[in-house]
Amino acid sequence: MLPVLYSFRRCPYAMRARMAIAVSAQSCELREIVLRNKPAPMLEASPKGTVPVLVLPEGRVIDQSLDIMLWALAKHDPQAWLEPEEGSLDDALALIEQCELMFKPSLDRYKYPDRYTGADALQSREQCLAWLRELDQRLMRFREQTAEPSLFGRRPCLADAALMPFVRQFAQVDRAWFDRQSWAELPRWLDAWLASELFEAVMAKHPVWDASQAAIVFPGA
Repeated sequence: MLPVLYSFRRCPYAMRARMAIAVSAQSCELREIVLRNKPAPMLEASPKGTVPVLVLPEGRVIDQSLDIMLWALAKHDPQAWLEPEEGSLDDALALIEQCELMFKPSLDRYKYPDRYTGADALQSREQCLAWLRELDQRLMRFREQTAEPSLFGRRPCLADAALMPFVRQFAQVDRAWFDRQSWAELPRWLDAWLASELFEAVMAKHPVWDASQAAIVFPGA
């Protein structure tokens, strides 16, 4: 019996969970959902109603994307995502927490200003930009060592995979504007992830889950 993963293709939290599951070669039953019509089994497992939700065969539920990443990589971590080349796993987790506390709220106000009372999209964009420039400088530190630097050295780690979907979301709001900014490395880092076989695999389109249809095994053969 496989774990069941409730997911929504375009959700950045679900993206990073799928990337960790795929890179760790863990198999699960993928259940693609529609956010406006969440299936009852998902809500029974996780009443908070957000994706991703992973239901393990023994009944344990993991409904935070970072926890799903850590669960998968604890089982198998062939690319050493839990072992940053420079710094520690705690350092990587601290950077991910910065994204949650500092970047994501401003990103939401930039992308969806109509949803927030008093939100100023341009001010929120500038707040995002300030934090992204810190990522850009991190990448620049390793530019002399490799043509494709990552956030904690010459190879990707947990932080790269966890943050990339949110950088992607920011860039997609106005990619032309994003590309005009005076970046050192960030667009190249982002585009390398977007062009990767891993990202292509986790962004494959699947039909919305229906209990009457055959199970979709992710990541598949």
